[in-house]
Amino acid sequence: MFQSDIHRPNSDTTNGRLSWLAISRRPLRSLGWRRLIIGGRLSDAGRLPRYVAVFLLGASALWAPIAGYLATAPLQYTSHASLILPGSGASASVNLNNIGQASSYANSAFSNGSISPTETYKRLISADRILTAAAKEMGVSNDVFGKPRVTLVDQTSLIHITMKAGTPELSRDHADALLAAFFDEIDALRADEIATRETSGQSAIAEYTTAVAEIRETITQLQKRSGLLTAAQYTEQVAAHERLREQLLRLEAEASERDEAVNALEAALGLPPQTAATTLKLFADRQYLALTEDIARHAALLAQAQASFGPRHPNYISASDAFEGARQAALSHAAEVTGLDEASLAGLDRAPQGERASLLSGLVKEHTARKGLRQRVATLRQQVAGEKARLAALAPLAAELEDKQRDFKVAEAVFASAIARSESTKTDVYASYPLVQVLEDPSLPEAPSSPRRKLSIAAGLAATLLLIGGLAIAWIRQSILSRLLVKPETGDDA
Repeated sequence: MFQSDIHRPNSDTTNGRLSWLAISRRPLRSLGWRRLIIGGRLSDAGRLPRYVAVFLLGASALWAPIAGYLATAPLQYTSHASLILPGSGASASVNLNNIGQASSYANSAFSNGSISPTETYKRLISADRILTAAAKEMGVSNDVFGKPRVTLVDQTSLIHITMKAGTPELSRDHADALLAAFFDEIDALRADEIATRETSGQSAIAEYTTAVAEIRETITQLQKRSGLLTAAQYTEQVAAHERLREQLLRLEAEASERDEAVNALEAALGLPPQTAATTLKLFADRQYLALTEDIARHAALLAQAQASFGPRHPNYISASDAFEGARQAALSHAAEVTGLDEASLAGLDRAPQGERASLLSGLVKEHTARKGLRQRVATLRQQVAGEKARLAALAPLAAELEDKQRDFKVAEAVFASAIARSESTKTDVYASYPLVQVLEDPSLPEAPSSPRRKLSIAAGLAATLLLIGGLAIAWIRQSILSRLLVKPETGDDA
């Protein structure tokens, strides 16, 4: 191929036959391929221009695009920002006495192994509507605004964001606009979620309201029919009825005691209570007592006359008439005082004095007390019977009222709990979209991130060194191949 590269036997090659001697005996048309593969001697300087030309061509092919890239690529500055998702959950519980309980619990953002909030937020940051909102905020198009590079740091809850622009301030502003659009979108999603939950809960709350109103109306009708405000009121009335029955039993026992006392006094005095009362009334009259004294005095005179004179003696007759007049006057006055006839007056006690007067007075008192007690017993017995009948009629109404009031309490508790849950969901804003915070504000880059001049030059130098190394290997390939192709001598050749 090249005449100066025709291989000549090396006089220093001894101890064996070279395989290239066999190759040298081939026709000249295959000699170009042989020299292309084998090369020339190390001391053959005639090959140097060709190697220099190849180096220059290769170096030009390497450095031309690098130089063009460094000369034409615009400067790009990269702003860095970091977000963090706190991993702990939050819970709250409110217990309202006689109303209900409301609880809210926000799970940790990382409690569900099948859903990664960092991956969700990574996709959301790169969403088109967030980029569009950020670009609109900056007053540029989406193409000019660019797309962020979002990376997740392994084994952490960090989200790292980088944003490129033509100037340091613009890259930082683009990152700020991106974060602002991201947080606005998160707030909008949370508000939409709360609104959706609240709307879905309104129908249930409306049903609970209707149920509470219906039960309340039923309770009102029962209260009007029964006259009871609460079921406890019926229980109190039953207890009052029992107390009334106990009082009736006590009064009946007391009335029995009064009967025994009156009967005992009647037996002792031999008089009924009415006669004893009349006797006491009569002997309490002063005029009657005076008349009885006259009777006693005339009775004494009559006794004297009877002892001294005969029945026809004028003194006896005069004494007898005086006695009879006094007796008739006393009987007339007694009838006037007591309202009794003469025959009835004959049964009155004639000596209501001393202890007998006390017994008569006791009999009258016991009789009067017994009469009043019997009247109380009769009245109370009638009252107990009426109350028993009324309570028997109220029993089913009270039971129904108690059931309805229990249903009302349950419905009211469910209604209050539903409202409390509806209100508590407004505070649980991190249920579906966990809390995210800015750990590192967008930075202001001090140096451009691209084009990376040092890296480009280092890559060009490395490629140039590789080219030089390749040409050096090509220069010495004959020596390498000669050693590989020469067969070692056997013992017989020696």
